[in-house]
Amino acid sequence: MKKKLKCSSIPLFQLTKIRRWINWKVKSHRQKLEWQGFLRPSFIGCSEKMIFRFVNRLIKLVNQKNKQKCSLIFDEFPTIFINGIDSLIATARSNKVATCLGLQDFSQLRKDYGADQSSVIMNIAGNIISGQVTGDPSKALAERFGKIIQVKESISINRNDTSVSKSGQLDFAIPASKIAALSSGEFVGMVADDPYQKIKLKSFHCEIINDKNALQAEEKHFLELPVISNITPEMVLKNYYRIKQEIEELIETEIEALLNTPGKENILLD
Repeated sequence: MKKKLKCSSIPLFQLTKIRRWINWKVKSHRQKLEWQGFLRPSFIGCSEKMIFRFVNRLIKLVNQKNKQKCSLIFDEFPTIFINGIDSLIATARSNKVATCLGLQDFSQLRKDYGADQSSVIMNIAGNIISGQVTGDPSKALAERFGKIIQVKESISINRNDTSVSKSGQLDFAIPASKIAALSSGEFVGMVADDPYQKIKLKSFHCEIINDKNALQAEEKHFLELPVISNITPEMVLKNYYRIKQEIEELIETEIEALLNTPGKENILLD
């Protein structure tokens, strides 16, 4: 048991160092977090724990009664694991919190969250908007949009006459083949309503149409950003050495604090 506790103290200590480094980073950048550094492949394992703690605390603060309306938007959702996201979607509606999950493909969610939990997340979402997808996700969307009666016409031609027959068949409103062949700017989806605001046409297949001439005319009137300060390479190098010196002082301070704290001398690694 003692060996297991010692092994678990190493990653916990690394997480503590990350938390202290974040606090120092926030103070040095005037309360503006720079998340680009956390998305490096060598740092993604540790940053996932930090992001989970941050998001978990944020969810507890906003998912309460008599709070302001807000929206939680998780872009590239499969890259982080949030335990109980299905409960958040189900309970946050009554607290006027809209939860938006953005993902590239449903297979990513299934790989990281498992088949059962990913299915629950997919089914519990009331509104869904999708672009081009293929395979099983397109088939699942086609089944979710349902079937409608479609009139099909067949023409039979022989030497004597030509006959035209029409028949109604129950077929998918938006077939999987059409979802797989969507162009850029085309979307399919389904929206949810409530008893006070009924929506007759919940499923849709639409395209975003942009006025290119108006956009080009607007871009011509764009003004260049003003130059606030001229930064020279010498200033960048000086700032680099300053940050490096602050990091060294921070490490020395933390090591000294650990050495002077009883019971934490063994946490330090060679």
